[in-house]
Amino acid sequence: MMSSHQLADALRRVATEQVSDITRAVKEGQKSIALNEVRDMARRLSLLADAFDPKSAAEGKAETGAETGAETGGEPQDGAQAA
Repeated sequence: MMSSHQLADALRRVATEQVSDITRAVKEGQKSIALNEVRDMARRLSLLADAFDPKSAAEGKAETGAETGAETGGEPQDGAQAA
């Protein structure tokens, strides 16, 4: 399990990197890349949440019994390529 300090550092890193990528894509008018960056950020935040509290992550997956395309390496829904 991650400490709260490690979690805070990881959240800052994800936020800084992803928001920068999203901002760049939006400024360049690349909507599909921006959407892919948002999906990637959601995936990374979910992985962080799982690392912070692995017990509840296992319970949540057992309850839903489903995985998202991002977790299984699926292709972006709109057919765009990630940056």
